[in-house]
Amino acid sequence: MEPLKEPVVIEIEDDLRRMQELVGGPIEEFMPYEDDVAIICNEEGKMNGMALNRAIEDDKGFLHDIIAGPFFVAYAPIESETFLSLPEDLEEKYRRKFESPEIFYRGDAGIAVMKLGPQERAGAMEVCEKDAR
Repeated sequence: MEPLKEPVVIEIEDDLRRMQELVGGPIEEFMPYEDDVAIICNEEGKMNGMALNRAIEDDKGFLHDIIAGPFFVAYAPIESETFLSLPEDLEEKYRRKFESPEIFYRGDAGIAVMKLGPQERAGAMEVCEKDAR
């Protein structure tokens, strides 16, 4: 999953170098959910100023963290020493959970999250491209 983009399902080998390529640097395993899934992200994403990507919220919508930079979700049962492909039910669950790109802003109550529809996404991409120049 990349900032301001919809999720894409891909298959990769269980190879450290390939995982680092996907997240743009050293990897970190993050397991914020009860399911046996791991979010694999860049461990230095926030420190390096990577674009904010997706919110990590609990079932009640409470914001726990924000992932910076690209990331992927893998199946990570406790008994396995490697990351595995997501079973179909978990693939669908997490594709839907992260399907809408998000932007973040400071509101009266702290950091707020706004999910973007297709029209808002196009406008946000244009702003980001101008900022990058």
